[in-house]
Amino acid sequence: MGKLKGTTVTLVDKTISGKDPFGNPIKVDFDIKIENVLVAPATTEDITNQLSLTGKKVEYILAIPKGDKHDWEDKEVCFFDKKWRTVGLALEGIEELIPLEWNKKVMVERYE
Repeated sequence: MGKLKGTTVTLVDKTISGKDPFGNPIKVDFDIKIENVLVAPATTEDITNQLSLTGKKVEYILAIPKGDKHDWEDKEVCFFDKKWRTVGLALEGIEELIPLEWNKKVMVERYE
């Protein structure tokens, strides 16, 4: 049996590139390639729970590799040639207590 390996997803974050004439920050998107992310269909239970809690229909759950320090809350993510948006917070386990290479999970909904 081969080693479990995830795919590369693109996390879209924002950076401040200056200020507009009113002194408000101008934010621009930039892409961050995250390798070895597992992508799995959401379970019926996950879909039902998120729909009742947030009104959002999650479609996939992403397993994020250990050591990742990116902010995944309310971010755009690209994989399978489509755009998705994260729902809720990333759930994180203690790295040392989890045997495989992933210790966070993030739910995503379809995003146009």
